[in-house]
Amino acid sequence: MKNQSKTDYQARKEPRESREEPSETSEALRETRSDEGKSQAGLRPIQLKLAYDGTDFSGWQRQKDARSVQEELEKALATMHGHAVGVTGAGRTDAGVHALGQVAGFYTDIASIPADRFTLALNALLPKDLRVMSSCEAGADFHARFDASMRTYRYFVTCAHTPSPMALRYSWSWPHRPDISMLNAMASSFLGEHDFSAFASIKDGSMSSFRYVDASSFWFEGDLLVYQISANAFLWRMVRSLVGTMMRVSSEATTDKEAGGTMLEILNSHERALAGPTAPPQGLFLWNVEYGERTRGTKTPRRRPAPPAQAPREPDPPTTLGLGPRP
Repeated sequence: MKNQSKTDYQARKEPRESREEPSETSEALRETRSDEGKSQAGLRPIQLKLAYDGTDFSGWQRQKDARSVQEELEKALATMHGHAVGVTGAGRTDAGVHALGQVAGFYTDIASIPADRFTLALNALLPKDLRVMSSCEAGADFHARFDASMRTYRYFVTCAHTPSPMALRYSWSWPHRPDISMLNAMASSFLGEHDFSAFASIKDGSMSSFRYVDASSFWFEGDLLVYQISANAFLWRMVRSLVGTMMRVSSEATTDKEAGGTMLEILNSHERALAGPTAPPQGLFLWNVEYGERTRGTKTPRRRPAPPAQAPREPDPPTTLGLGPRP
């Protein structure tokens, strides 16, 4: 199969808020990477695997007057290097979203530290809710976001009448146990390449709403419902919108066929207003990022229409499920 030349997404100006995953670029990306290569000549590229508790972060992306994962990591690197060091991340997670497999990259002019020793060096400077799990030297032109070929997220839902404090912090509380067969009938609807604009935030600025989903399924681990989805990239709040919609439909549908049909109708409508609420952030984890040749996705990118001057408000998470404020 050919590489993803037809689905490289167009460059765009990023809004201030962070998001699950931006789209990739084509010509503009090549120009950006060319400039980066020139500015990083003679420096070592370092790849980090990160884990963080997103509860007290405003998200991955650096923001004014708000604590972010990127900012904390760049502060630690500046302390080590004695000057500013920029960091890129594979996925720009939203406020309150966690990670166990985030990947970040930077260039270093410190020759005395072996690549694998950056793990210990950085963890000595980082806060306890952000850890470097491993570090290694990357390829000369490595870019954590643009080189990623597959990203995996997991979303956790606790199906118990009295969830523990830890469950409330790291999952969405649901008062009953949904039908797993019905949930998987809906989850399978997303496999392959589709236009996911019905599940994107109305503020998403991606030039293409097509994404290729490689895996999408639910399973139970005791009272914990786990949803896992892997795709080449994600629209802003796409995973949380998928989860919120599937949980809503699972409470309304009576058969697997009805649930799967409803989900296909929403997917093919391209209308966010027809989908369900956006699930709360604390249940979402960036689980893994893969690198390699991107061979999935053949659709011609479809330009998403600009939002209206007064865009409709996105549905909020249900307030009748014992959620309460996030701790």
